[in-house]
Amino acid sequence: MSKLYLVGTPIGNLSDITLRALETLKSVDAIACEDTRHSLKLLNYYEIKKPLFACHKFNEKASVDKIYEMIKDGKDVALITDAGMPCISDPGAIVVNQLLARDVEINVIPGASALTSAMALSGICQSVFTFIGFLPDKNKERAELLTPFKNVKTSLVFYSSPYDINKDIQYLHDFLGNRKLHIVREITKIHEEHIITTLADGVQEAPKGEYVLIVECADDIEQKPQGTIEEQLDELLGSGMDKKNAIKQVAKANGLSKDEVYKVAITK
Repeated sequence: MSKLYLVGTPIGNLSDITLRALETLKSVDAIACEDTRHSLKLLNYYEIKKPLFACHKFNEKASVDKIYEMIKDGKDVALITDAGMPCISDPGAIVVNQLLARDVEINVIPGASALTSAMALSGICQSVFTFIGFLPDKNKERAELLTPFKNVKTSLVFYSSPYDINKDIQYLHDFLGNRKLHIVREITKIHEEHIITTLADGVQEAPKGEYVLIVECADDIEQKPQGTIEEQLDELLGSGMDKKNAIKQVAKANGLSKDEVYKVAITK
């Protein structure tokens, strides 16, 4: 049986592609792309002419059978996304998971990654970090995602679009408190930029480009609860956190028992 190749592509600069990736894209029988129009720019730049078909978050499940049938028929298939590594905050994980269950051989062809590039640029000496990726749209889902990571002793890494960057920074400030923030944008492009600020002061004027946000752990900036107990509860509940966790968090931040905070919460 032939193979599926997961191929990393440039995240901005078209020159950031490996020789092995180019060799693979030239050798396969077909290429599954997140956006065929976007990928054509890269493929045309390197004069690679191969049949393309779409495999994105809206049709990924349906693409599995098509890719499997091609591989079963003796054709090698490459899977690429618009930028970076497939499966990392991009489509691909569903395809990989289901093809592995069918005993398909899968090879990875490494490439550029905004995650590792941003961490290198940040200069953070901490040897571990927690990658979270894009935040959900709804506050309730954001709170459910972030609650387990609120007190971890690692930096938290997020991806954000220019349309969401300020909303994301404001939400992270409301939910996590004021922490040191590294904003890295337009990685590998002409206007690559690394800004060191805080969640309180990180809102961007005229956002442009794709962003990586690195929020340092809570110990890196003194956390002082602001407002009354009732105001702190209002803020957490308004962010989508459930009442039980909000009471626990406010109690810990203020050195109070949960019962003391509960008496305030039951009036809400």
